[in-house]
Amino acid sequence: MLAVDTISRSEVLARFGHALSDPTRTQVMLVLHEGPSYPADLAERIGVSRQSLSNHLACLRGCGLVVAEPEGRRTRYELADQSLGTALTELLNVVLAVDPACCRPDATGECK
Repeated sequence: MLAVDTISRSEVLARFGHALSDPTRTQVMLVLHEGPSYPADLAERIGVSRQSLSNHLACLRGCGLVVAEPEGRRTRYELADQSLGTALTELLNVVLAVDPACCRPDATGECK
């Protein structure tokens, strides 16, 4: 039987925030929200190298947000819990009130 650690609610949010703090991990989460996928397909769809994707998937697994399901010689990835999909949907519906004085975009358009 798999050992599962129980973590605090604030740590759950911190892990979720850490995962979404990187654009590639955010894209992975959004693609997996649509349904399970394989690393090669994820890398191609997102436009990153397989090595880079592997590192991001390891982070997401470490955060407890995705799980790897072996399927023969391949491994399928999916969200660890359906509630994560619901949370992503709700976050996408949030309207932000950005204060330009507090958020100065850098060259990529990201807030500093």
